[in-house]
Amino acid sequence: MKKYKRIFTIVIDSVGCGAEPDAPCYGDVMTDTIGHTAKAVGGVHLPNLQKIGYGNLHPISGCEPLQECIGYYGKCMEISNGKDTLTGHWEMMGLKVSTPFKTFTDTGFPQELLDELSARTGHGIVGNKSASGTEIIKELGEHHVKTGDMIVYTSADSVLQICGHEPTFGLDELYRCCEIARDITMKEEWRVGRIIARPFIGTCAEDFTRTSNRHDYALSPHGKTVMNSLQEGGYDVIAVGKINDIFNGQGVTQTHKSKSSDHGMKQTIDIAKTDFTGMCYVNLVDFDALWGHRRNPEGYAKEMEIFDANLGELMSLMNEDDLIIVTADHGNDPTHTGTDHTREMVPVLYYSPSMKGFGLLPLSETFAEVGATVADNFEVTAPEYGESVLDYLN
Repeated sequence: MKKYKRIFTIVIDSVGCGAEPDAPCYGDVMTDTIGHTAKAVGGVHLPNLQKIGYGNLHPISGCEPLQECIGYYGKCMEISNGKDTLTGHWEMMGLKVSTPFKTFTDTGFPQELLDELSARTGHGIVGNKSASGTEIIKELGEHHVKTGDMIVYTSADSVLQICGHEPTFGLDELYRCCEIARDITMKEEWRVGRIIARPFIGTCAEDFTRTSNRHDYALSPHGKTVMNSLQEGGYDVIAVGKINDIFNGQGVTQTHKSKSSDHGMKQTIDIAKTDFTGMCYVNLVDFDALWGHRRNPEGYAKEMEIFDANLGELMSLMNEDDLIIVTADHGNDPTHTGTDHTREMVPVLYYSPSMKGFGLLPLSETFAEVGATVADNFEVTAPEYGESVLDYLN
């Protein structure tokens, strides 16, 4: 019999907790997203995470260890090659990514790729560099509106992003062009993890604003995930935020698009007031997109405190047979050099009102501990990777 009826798996995107042993291979020596963020701002106030055991798990200024906690806590290492969103989430649900997704951060996209994209879409192309999405529309948005040339850019992630002005370029046209880009980048040498449509509105550089009509065109997972097993077993798999895009809809029974991390938690709180049996899988992207890549520890810390307050509200709604899992998909140390993700271990915190004990869990060699635990609980096919910790959660 399943131990928990509902499991809320919440990914605080990029909130790593210390460098992986192989971090030097990625240029990420001594990185520590949450530790360095807290230190940089003189401490963070995270009472709900602290109660579960966050401060006992890792040195975090302002979130000190407690003699008694209300949950179980551990760290997971990553066995996949890479440090990006798709790799982290796919591993969490039981897959190992052996070949990293292509990135074009330093070079931009090859001219051959751009020429094919231009020919097939009928639009010119500007940009072709790694950039902040808000900054590149300020720089090139007026040119785009005037000429119809697409703004194509990338980031530290394995992505090809296309900006389109909703009133003049049109959402349908933007989505059509992104579908073409997805087809083109199925070639192995150009195989990026995601194509992202980035629509915006406004009349000039000073008031251009991105809208919530973003759409991701991701690769489908290369194998069966725990989400597929849950769906096949008749369980609910409710996706919040980027989850549906990250898994290209595979294994998802219901999806909720979020406008922000705060909105994503509000959606999760609303879902907790409904009756379902299965997993609610949540991605909260603002830690990464707004603060980590922009190397802003102050914004990062504030986002953590907003999340903690929302977590407290979610915890108050939990039934005895509910479980909350809080984890991350990689690091993005806002005090590190550059703008890239960082190769870090991630926290995994477990809380249920039914728990009588608390304590430190064994170090896991893979993020797939999460998926293995979910699969064990619902008695569906276990993933190839990861060991369940369900029996520890008493």
